[in-house]
Amino acid sequence: MDRRARVIGLVLALGGLMVTVDTTVTLVAVPAIVADLDSTLPAVQWVTSGYLLGVVAVTPLAGWAANRYGARRVYVTALAIFTVSSALAGLAWDAGSLTVFRILQGLGGGLLNPVGTAIGLRAVPREFRGRLMSLLGLPVVIGPVLGPPLAGWLVDAASWRWIFLLNVPIGAAAVLLCTRLLPPQPADPAPPARMDWTGLAQVSGGAVLLVLGCTLIGETGEMTIEVAAALGAGMSLLAAFVVRALRTDAPLVDLRLLRHRPLAAGLAVLVCFGAAYFGAMSILPIYVQGVRGDPAALAGTITIPMALAVGVTLQIATRLVDRVRPARIVFTGVTLGLLGSIALLITTTSGASYPMIAAAAAVLGVGSGATLMPTMTVAVRDLEHEDTPRGTTLLALVQQMASAVGVALVATTLTVVVSARVPELATTDTGGLAAMLALDLSARAELEPQLAGAVGSSYAVAAVLMVLSALAAVVGLRTSRGERRQGRRSRRATKLGRSVSRA
Repeated sequence: MDRRARVIGLVLALGGLMVTVDTTVTLVAVPAIVADLDSTLPAVQWVTSGYLLGVVAVTPLAGWAANRYGARRVYVTALAIFTVSSALAGLAWDAGSLTVFRILQGLGGGLLNPVGTAIGLRAVPREFRGRLMSLLGLPVVIGPVLGPPLAGWLVDAASWRWIFLLNVPIGAAAVLLCTRLLPPQPADPAPPARMDWTGLAQVSGGAVLLVLGCTLIGETGEMTIEVAAALGAGMSLLAAFVVRALRTDAPLVDLRLLRHRPLAAGLAVLVCFGAAYFGAMSILPIYVQGVRGDPAALAGTITIPMALAVGVTLQIATRLVDRVRPARIVFTGVTLGLLGSIALLITTTSGASYPMIAAAAAVLGVGSGATLMPTMTVAVRDLEHEDTPRGTTLLALVQQMASAVGVALVATTLTVVVSARVPELATTDTGGLAAMLALDLSARAELEPQLAGAVGSSYAVAAVLMVLSALAAVVGLRTSRGERRQGRRSRRATKLGRSVSRA
């Protein structure tokens, strides 16, 4: 991979890093935001949920916008929106205004990942796309490690507002670098004649309602009328969009790309593994704070080995994708993810050793690093030039919804099991996880064995999803003998071309 491709990858990684760090720092700052804005925990939790709703609402537009207006123009615009809304979030005067500005951040951040990936994949040949994806995966390495400590320091030394205001100078620099260094990538010479507004309403509305329903059921563990209405309406809109997309010549999200077997198989793996991984990740802070009664800073510290494991493995695995059969890498990653989930199920007991829990989480991190980005690379690297933005859009949208569903499944399981094992928590005004987090020290110590057992049951859900992901990897990502021979010929031709160019 030449110097130009490395520069493109690093510039795109800077934009991705802003989004990743911003997501992780918000979780740490929630208590400070509640106190400073004189708000409540449920109200401020929508600061995080609002960002996710903004992301899923705008993601379906990514492929169409990149082809219609040019990928670089869309990327720079999204980066500018994210930067300006970060400044507004830092100036928010109450929880409602902060949630609105976080939704605006999501509208910008939701375009950065799919459009940035499309820019990178279009800029390099197929044989170097694995190495490019390793650069685009750098935010996954740095963000979770840098975010929580940075947030803790900013909240203690200055104010929670600086976790958003810090994005302003970084975002301005990123906009300038992208304008100067990213390839132009002009609009498609034959773009869609007009926006499919009906399709946009169906897919964006359906995705938002589905994520909203999953968020609500994850908080309460109950299928209320509101939750059922949101889930039912969301699934109905998405079903209507599927029918429309298969009948329309130029759909907003092109489902016909699923005829491409690597993309279809990759989506299946990402749905199951993403739901399992993000669901498992969401439970660990609850165990540390709700079961053990320890501070949020300790929860962030425990995840550092996992973040490092994700980053190191990701860098190795995405480079190997260009040389080794993808199914081997992904299946190995999913297997390690399964082992990590089982290890967390076993270790998250009452009074368990935190180093043991951190080691189990690190195994899950190794599995994630060997699965997520390599699967995305395999899914989109063979798409035609004009199909790349639509393919990355489909991947990003499905992955966002899968993570929301996974978190809801695991959180609902935890809430139901906690209510069954500790009935007195279910009868409180708040109920569910909020009641567990509000326990005083003596009550928590008395109930710790039951609460820890409930956490273990939640990790069982993640383990089942990992098994489904492994099956999808084995069945969908295996290559035929002819495909393997063609891949070997392509690699030999690439090596020969390099030798000739050096001579």
